[in-house]
Amino acid sequence: MKSEHSGAALARQVWQLAWPAIAHMLLLTLVFLVGRGMVGRYSTTALASMQICGTLTWTIVSVFSATSAGTLAVVARSVGAGDRAAAAQATRASLVFALALGAAVALPLLAACGPLLRALFPNAGAAVVEQAAAYLGIVLPALPLAFVEAVAAAALQGVGDTRTPLAVATIGNLVNVAVSAVLIFGHLGLPALGVRGAAVGVACTMATEALLLTAALLSRSSPLPLRSAASAAATAPAPQASAPALARVLRVALPAFAERSVYHAGYMGFVAIIGLLGATAMAANQALIAVESVCFLSAEGFGIAAGALMAQRLGARSPRDAARVGLVAALMAILALSAFGVLFALAPRPLLLAFSGDPELLAVGERALRMAAVAQPFMAFATVMGMGLRGAGDTRTVLAVTLVCSLLVRLGGTWLFAVNLGHGLVGVWMGSTADWICRSALLAVAFARGRWKTLAV
Repeated sequence: MKSEHSGAALARQVWQLAWPAIAHMLLLTLVFLVGRGMVGRYSTTALASMQICGTLTWTIVSVFSATSAGTLAVVARSVGAGDRAAAAQATRASLVFALALGAAVALPLLAACGPLLRALFPNAGAAVVEQAAAYLGIVLPALPLAFVEAVAAAALQGVGDTRTPLAVATIGNLVNVAVSAVLIFGHLGLPALGVRGAAVGVACTMATEALLLTAALLSRSSPLPLRSAASAAATAPAPQASAPALARVLRVALPAFAERSVYHAGYMGFVAIIGLLGATAMAANQALIAVESVCFLSAEGFGIAAGALMAQRLGARSPRDAARVGLVAALMAILALSAFGVLFALAPRPLLLAFSGDPELLAVGERALRMAAVAQPFMAFATVMGMGLRGAGDTRTVLAVTLVCSLLVRLGGTWLFAVNLGHGLVGVWMGSTADWICRSALLAVAFARGRWKTLAV
């Protein structure tokens, strides 16, 4: 028994869940990266528009799919306690809620898309805003399916199945590459659609992944008895069948929703500051985000493993093991991202050339990418700790940390370094690095205090 809880054994358990989760997150992001890469070759104006529409799409999906944080916590805690029926009820309620929420979010955003973009990005230029609006007009109707995909993947990850989401994401990427390549550049006799072609590729991918993951959960080989949960719901009044399970999920998800809202509100202010620096800075930052996303999503993969394993051990009433799992996952992430940081510092130009050959963009981007290298170990620790605490159900602490770091440190630091001190895009990345350092310190204190070990989910 002792060997099962050794550091090496815990590292193996973390890695078994983490590597498919890392690959899954990378593939989800690859959907956007492929679009950015192709659009960048199409035109610089189109790439600059992706700074707006890509950021908004990511923000909307991240904020409103916060239900997935509650789904993972409740499913993993229930599985750890040996109650898969409760895990299935929570999953079913979350899927229905995600679909309804997606429709409620998409419709008003579609109606207000054009005026909203012009108000948020007055200095971006009419052509950039027009192309961003065209992209969102195609992607927004697919939002309900994006929310369903996030919840379905979280349910499978909570039960310990990170490989099915990976397989589905692989299929989704093949769909995206095929559709985007044809429609962006106008192959096979079709007209060249530019950013509209990238949007069609993303929408098709969202639909494919949501349908496949839902089918996996409803299949006879599903790790959760979702069919039994559906049968039970069919024989009971709808509110009585789903309300208790949904309430458990939302108790965790609502602070996570607030946390993501705060983070992305701060991030939108962050992007607005970048918009003040002009189209070249916007395009360069888009390429930088694409490069750094490999690191962030690797950290998120370790965070998914930490959240699922910590919740399962808390469900099994083993808080000490839960703490050890969190620390092991954080250390593994720090080692991985530090290696990426070295690469950023030593070879920034080859990484940026994948997205643009513009000499001015490359010159600006190289300096900023070296600053991003400094942030990597802090980003690794903060991401894993934050996701571990969410998995344990302590989403309120993560919300408080985000309020301080996203709104005060990131926005204030970015304005100071980029605008007041005139460091431009390098100053932007100085502000984000300050955010990750602050976040790491505060989350380390919260983890050490251990309040998360006693929370009921």
